[in-house]
Amino acid sequence: MRIVRYKNEEGTPTYGWMLEDKVGEVQGNIFGEYRRREAKTPLKELKLLAPCEPSKIVCVGRNYVEHAKELGNEVPKVPLIFFKPPSSIIPTGEAIILPLQSKQVEHEGELVVVMGKRTKNVTAEEAKEYIFGYTIGNDVTARDLQQTDGQWTRAKGFDTFCSFGPWIDTFFDPSDAVVTCRVNGQMRQMASTRDMVFNVGTLIAYISSVMTLEPGDLIFTGTPAGVGELKNGDVVDVEIEGLGKLSNPVKA
Repeated sequence: MRIVRYKNEEGTPTYGWMLEDKVGEVQGNIFGEYRRREAKTPLKELKLLAPCEPSKIVCVGRNYVEHAKELGNEVPKVPLIFFKPPSSIIPTGEAIILPLQSKQVEHEGELVVVMGKRTKNVTAEEAKEYIFGYTIGNDVTARDLQQTDGQWTRAKGFDTFCSFGPWIDTFFDPSDAVVTCRVNGQMRQMASTRDMVFNVGTLIAYISSVMTLEPGDLIFTGTPAGVGELKNGDVVDVEIEGLGKLSNPVKA
């Protein structure tokens, strides 16, 4: 099932479920008890929002060998994690804003895990029982600030630097899906999720040994090689095989 979040006729954020290209309202708690109404509204008529509201966004750095190499870094021996603030979230279609403080803003297309249950100290084998679904993300990064600051909060945390969506897919298989990123139609990144250094189960086990994950929390699982600069007027598309496409314009 695919879950979306959108503004209804009254302008209220609402969850919905998709049947082909139509959407029906979901009443209740998508992470608990809910019921689905008939899917009859064409998706193209809806203003999509980010498909959930995470309490935290945990990201994984250098989780593809070739990406670590392209930036001159060693591959971590354990997952390298950092945060993006919820204030950085935008949905598909909304503009990524280039901040004045940076001269080198780059895209990072990624598979994103959406947690479905409170998760603490689970094993890699148990992890799949705690996953709600998967979505697509762009971990936008001010690369020059990342390099000068040493820690990554500023470089990763600007408003509009966390694009994800357009929906959550609860049946998606993350074991071997091709992740691509295009800018103005030109291919920049392409790799399979099977190339991750640490797979989804391992990431959840590691992160949940540090902090409790809540329903709706996100894990950005890392980006493949090929990251590159974004400029005013660009359109960046992140696509994952079998999952969909996330698209955002870029503005100064």
